[in-house]
Amino acid sequence: MPVDLRACLTALVAGGGSDLHLKVGRPPLGRFDGVLRPILPGLPANTPEDTEAVLRLMLRTEEAARTFAEDNELDLAHHEEGVARLRVNAFRQRGLVSIVCRVVPDAPTSLDDLGLPRAIAELADEERGLVLVTGITGSGKSTTLAGMIDRINRAKPCHVVTIEDPIEMLHQDRVAVINQREVGSDTRSFGQALRRVLRQDPDVILIGELRDEETVRAALSAAETGHLVLSTVHTIDAAEAVGRLVGFFPPHQHTQIREMLATTLQGVVSQRLVPLAEGKGRMAVCEILRATGLVKDILRDAGRTGELNAVIAEGAHYGMQTFDQALCRFVLDGVVSREDAMRAAARPHDLDLLLRADGRSGTSMADVADQARRGNVAAGGSPLAPAALPVV
Repeated sequence: MPVDLRACLTALVAGGGSDLHLKVGRPPLGRFDGVLRPILPGLPANTPEDTEAVLRLMLRTEEAARTFAEDNELDLAHHEEGVARLRVNAFRQRGLVSIVCRVVPDAPTSLDDLGLPRAIAELADEERGLVLVTGITGSGKSTTLAGMIDRINRAKPCHVVTIEDPIEMLHQDRVAVINQREVGSDTRSFGQALRRVLRQDPDVILIGELRDEETVRAALSAAETGHLVLSTVHTIDAAEAVGRLVGFFPPHQHTQIREMLATTLQGVVSQRLVPLAEGKGRMAVCEILRATGLVKDILRDAGRTGELNAVIAEGAHYGMQTFDQALCRFVLDGVVSREDAMRAAARPHDLDLLLRADGRSGTSMADVADQARRGNVAAGGSPLAPAALPVV
């Protein structure tokens, strides 16, 4: 019996799942609260014919079919009418087709509804510069970016151009005009789209991912010329994001790129998902870096990148917070268990010191973080409010 894609997706969405996995030799699997399990009881294992049939259903053009035949992998979008929009990656493993489908909401969720810190809304309100959202795959980066574009769309009479592979969240024009371009169908590549985007009179440019030297240079150049550029990088924190962007370039250009970063970067939002204490659902914890004068000085000096975490820990006045500060608040509020927080912490020892402070004294979080860095036992603290992001 062929796999019923529609029935699997219906069950996935109804159960609050995020991803559908189709692999030969296994029944259809869904990711629920971060864990893979069978999507429906009693379904047989997929056959090679099953996954190939689903792929044929999703391939919208002959060009897409040729690309998969030549490359043995393909990113694409699929809309199952009345059920869900999907971001799909199809690939071959051991000669057989496997497919992973990520559920994408039909409309963006506002930053307020996402419960994200005010600093992220302030980054979306910037007139120019580069804003990065980082994290591993599935950490909610696209949801956050969509919320930022939605905020711009509701407030600014401007032109937004997105370049995505594939298009994920669909935006309807409100106050802004939004043109969404998909790599493969609307443009040949990120590089080609970025070479022409400045001729399209954009105010805001969203680049799905900074993945090579060409896209990074184009993003920095657009930010330098007065545009607001939003994008993602697959890194775990702000310091690693800086290193990744600089590392795309040959060593003799590093000084130039660091100067461009120092003059254009507005902020970095890094996200990690943590299970909720009651065992149902996950929330995103955010590290937030804002581009203060001190941060700009650090970006210019390769030897000072390691100072960024300390600056973030002491930057509450600017809306900055570390992962561990946010996790501390989650634990103290009973939203996340101590054990899960420790697993997600950037520096478990520091988080332990912050939790011992338990938020009851007037000592600032920066003081506690400083004591944690020095290896002292903290005596009190007042953690910052964390970011909370529901993940579909």
